[in-house]
Amino acid sequence: MICHHCGVELKFEGYISRSDECPRCSSDVHSCLNCNNYDPHAHNKCREPQAEWVTDRDKANFCDFFAANNLRPASTFKSPAADARSAFDSLFKK
Repeated sequence: MICHHCGVELKFEGYISRSDECPRCSSDVHSCLNCNNYDPHAHNKCREPQAEWVTDRDKANFCDFFAANNLRPASTFKSPAADARSAFDSLFKK
């Protein structure tokens, strides 16, 4: 999983408790912004229809539907703009 605050890759074995924090930035791990169900465009900002409303999405909560996000680390992600730029550079052998 990837920390929503600093982007560092987090590895947890088993259950993620409400008190777990990111070792790099100390932000709460068990929060909506780190959840795979979080969707800012969905009703209640969550894809889980039974989830209760959470006011502060970046703070720890007691949601039973929390599922660690499955994002890739930023170091392995290449944006389409970066791909286009590298293709352009290779074209002119910069």
